Parts: sequence; structure tokens; C-alpha cells
Amino acid sequence: MVDVDLSQLPFTLLDDEGRDHIRRGIDLAYFDRDEIILETGQAGEFVFLIHKGEVAEIDPTLPSSTSRIGHYTAGDLFGAISILNGKSRYRFKAEQECLCYLLPKALFQQLCRQYPDFSNFFRQSLTHKARLLTEKRAEGGVTMAGFMLAKVSECMREPLLMAAATDIASAVKQLKESHADSLLVETQDILGMVTKTDLLNALVLKGSAVTSAVDEIAHFNLVTVAPDQYLFEVLVLMTRHKVSRVVVMEQNALKGVVELTDVLSYFSSRSYVVSLQVEQAANLEALSAASQRTPELVKALMAQGVKLRFAMDLLAALNGRIISKAWEFTIDERYHEQSCMMVMGSEGRGEQILKTDQDNGLILADDTQWPDLASHMQTLTDTLIQLGYPPCPGNIMVSNSEWVATVSQWKGNIAKWARERDGDSLMKLAIMLDAHAVAGNPSLLESVRDELFERCSGDELLLSYFARTALRFSTPLTLFGSLKKPQHGIDIKKGGIFPIVHGVRTMALERRIKATSTFDRLDALAADGRLDRRFADDLGEALALFSELRLKQQLTALETPVGAQASAQDASSQNSSRANRVVVQNLSSLERDLLREAMHIVKDFKQRLSHRYHLEYS
Repeated sequence: MVDVDLSQLPFTLLDDEGRDHIRRGIDLAYFDRDEIILETGQAGEFVFLIHKGEVAEIDPTLPSSTSRIGHYTAGDLFGAISILNGKSRYRFKAEQECLCYLLPKALFQQLCRQYPDFSNFFRQSLTHKARLLTEKRAEGGVTMAGFMLAKVSECMREPLLMAAATDIASAVKQLKESHADSLLVETQDILGMVTKTDLLNALVLKGSAVTSAVDEIAHFNLVTVAPDQYLFEVLVLMTRHKVSRVVVMEQNALKGVVELTDVLSYFSSRSYVVSLQVEQAANLEALSAASQRTPELVKALMAQGVKLRFAMDLLAALNGRIISKAWEFTIDERYHEQSCMMVMGSEGRGEQILKTDQDNGLILADDTQWPDLASHMQTLTDTLIQLGYPPCPGNIMVSNSEWVATVSQWKGNIAKWARERDGDSLMKLAIMLDAHAVAGNPSLLESVRDELFERCSGDELLLSYFARTALRFSTPLTLFGSLKKPQHGIDIKKGGIFPIVHGVRTMALERRIKATSTFDRLDALAADGRLDRRFADDLGEALALFSELRLKQQLTALETPVGAQASAQDASSQNSSRANRVVVQNLSSLERDLLREAMHIVKDFKQRLSHRYHLEYS
């Protein structure tokens, strides 16, 4: 029996008996440097598990300079797909002397028949494989036990439903008897809600008669959720929409109500509910204290195995609320309806986990009169710095007058950028495409965005120029075997995140998709038929994987800051560089496998972009 380590995926999907079958059935083989282990078109006879050495995956159809498309090292396996497909798509060559365990075809096929999960591992898409990584990360995570597992159905209360004609006196009586904080009003075609505060304001402030119908004071713009959604998502919605209760609906049928107090009381530890601290902050000091807890929240979410997209949603909502409250503390209320503060970049897309540099701007209504506007914007920028948002190196901030303009001026800028099509203009169009309103009047941004789509979405030449940027950085598939020192790591932002984000942004511009999140844009493109659903899901999963690997690096950089002698700017730059660099040798076998597959997906996506926007001739 061969002594081989089978403690990693996919062998952990087998039981002890299955692993014993492998130990009894495998053999050990030696391959010399430059020896072809598996040739293109060759029928697969073995699954190869590398014990020592390095193996290159080569596409013979490509030029020699780009033909090396993958790299495998100790703990990695290859050859399974060749057995499943009947022949090998690529060539596998030893790059140095190699020792490989050989799992015979017959035994591999037998294990696939006996163990469906083992078989599925080799047949699954990146989306399914990534779930295994999330599950593995969550093993033993106790920091926020139950935080993500709780569903709406576990926390909702029975709805208090009344007819529209019910008088206020009866409504107050029923509220008291039911110990509820709100009631729902049933009209012919829509539900409305009345809270205790609404009733008090109606009777005391507005002087409404107790005989008045309750639907006269109801509000009908309700936030709804489904019973099977996570309470985590409810917190996101409450924070984003600034509400304290949501209505639970299932297939257009009323099921219940969830109150913020219900959510908070459900969780055993309220210390992680940073959103509550943000909402309760009555001054900048309290807001700053809440803002400083976001890294703690991120660590807790990741330890629990929370899906990265959910974590992004929560943090985007929290950051948006922090910036919004900073605006409320800083800017006089009389200017709120006449202006819109927007965030851009990763913050605008809702894809910023930890705080990074500011990217923001201001849109003013055309007739706005605002004395001392510049000084107010400088104060706002300084306030955000105080809250942990560093200044933008490119000076894309409200303190820069270039990023403060009226609706008409912004529309003029967009027309100018679309006409000039140079690098700077295209960058500014991309920035505006990702803009998201966080304070003030969001309709001002919508007006500017409509102009952007009108000017750019049908311009094939502009789209071609715009898309070309996604191909600026090469996909680092060939680097897997050449990373010997930390400083030689893969730049995960340039090689993985940026091509997906910008490529999807280009397609969203063409299709006039208003969503700013890359994940939401992918969903919309799949629904629109521009991308098939499986490929859209794989792109989203690849982006999530890159973002998670980058996040791990960011958290490490926070814990091991650069030297104390470095300036704040230098430290920020060095930490950013470290955060974007992923050293393949430091990853687990599963992470390397997923990263390799994700890079292939990026490569495929760039080829599709090149074909769609005719970039092969540029």
C-alpha cells in the first residue's frame, strides 16, 4: 500500500474505504525534465497527483510565447478531465524532474460511480467548486455563529392586518392589544403600513380625528423580503433604505413583518451589528467609532464563511450610510434637495470591502445658489478623512472643483468626453458609469446617467475604444511556476479583477444597464441574453474569488503594517501594492485550482470582448 497524503480535496469527498482503495491501487512514477507526461489528443489512462516537481500545461495551438497556460506543483492533480472527456485537450510536460502518483483510469471511474460528490468535483463549474472553498473557510468559525444562517422565516412576526376603512381609534386599540409596533392596511391593490409614530403624529401634530380612516395616514412604498432570505440581507435592506421594518411576502401573499428590534434581539451578540451603531451616531465622534469597527465586522463575516457578495452588499450599505451621515452632519439641510453626492469606483459598484481612497463627486441642480460651496466641500472631504477614508491620489473628490458641477455642466462634460475618446476622457466616463448616489437628491444623478447612455450606448467606435482598456493587462496564467519571492506575486487586481469589472462595465453601457454592481450587471446581461447564464455565473464567481484572495492580503497588510518610518502616503501605497499581490505558493491546493480556472475564465472573457468589439484589429 502506497503512503500518500489524501487529506485534501477532492479526496476528502471519499470515505476511509475509498481512500484505502486509492492507496492500494496507485503507483509512483518518475518523469524526467522536459518529458511529455500527457500529449494533446491522447486518451487519458491515469489521474496524476504530483508528489514532487512541477508540470506545465501547454496549448500547442498558441504561439510559443503564450502557449504555457497553466502550472501544477506538489499536491496538484491533472488528467481527470482527459479521462472524462476521452482525450486530453492540452499537453502536460515536466518542467523539472517529477514524481507523480498514478491513479489508473479503471479505479478512478469506479470511484466516480461509487462516490457522486467525488465525481461531481471534476464535472462542476467554478461556481460550484467555489462553494467548497467557502465551506472550508467556515469550518470552525465561531465568531458570529448563526449570523448568516438565520432566515427571515425564523424571525418574522404575524402581521397585524386591517381594512382601509378602520378608524384610527380602533387601530390604536388593536396595536396595544397585540403589542405590535406597526400595522398593515389592506386596500384593493396595494398594502400600506402605519407605525405607532405615524398614529402619534396624526393625532398630536396634524390634529387628525380619531374617526379618520387609517389608510389616510398609511405609507405605501414598502420594502419587501421573502421568507427564505437571510436576516443578514434584511439588515442590508434596512440600512440601505433607512427603514426599521420590512414586509415578508411569498408569491404575492402576505406572510409577516420583520422589525429591526426583532433582528437585533435574534442575534446573541449585538456587538457586530455595526449598522445600529451607525444609525444611532449623533455626532462625528460616535460615527467615527462605528466606522472604525468595519474591519472587525469584515473579519467576522469571513471567518463565518459568509458568501463574499453578501459581505460586499452589507459593507457597501454601511459605507454608504456612514458617508450619508457625514453629509448630514456637514451640509446644511437647505441644500440637500438641490444636490447629490455620488461615490464612484469600487465604492460606487458596492465592491469595496475595506475602506480605500475616496472617489466622490457632487451634482448640483442648475438653479442652485450655494455660497461658500468650495469651503463646505473641503470640510466634507476632511470629515471623510477623519472617518477613515483616505484622500484620492488622483484628486477625484468633492474638494476638487472639477468634480463639482451642475446637471447641465455634467451633461456637457459627458458630451465632451464621448467626443474626444482619449484615455483621460474614457477613464472619466468609466468613473461616471459606476457612480452611485449616497446623499442628497438621487434624481440629479439619474438625469446625468440618462445623458451618458444616450450619448454612448449606440456609438460602436466609442465602445471599441472603451472596451480596449479591459485588455491592457495580460492574464498571468504563465506566472504560476515562476513565483519564488513574495515581491513576484500575481497582481490580482490587474490580472483578474479589472478585466472582469471593465469588460462587464462596457457591456452594461452598450445595453443601457443602470445597475452599478458588477454582479448585478452580470445578472442583467444574462437576463438580457448578452451572456449565457453559466458563463455569467462563472465570471461572477471568478470575481468573488479574486476579491476574496485580495481581501485576505488586505487583512494581512492591516495586521503587519509597513515600517513606522514610512510616510502615510508611502505606507498607503505599499499596503495597496501588497494587498493586490497574491503569491501562488502560499495558497492551498484547492485555492490554486480555483485560481487557475478563474484565470482561464478571464482569458476566455477577454477573447469574447475582443471579438465583440473588434479589438483584434486594433
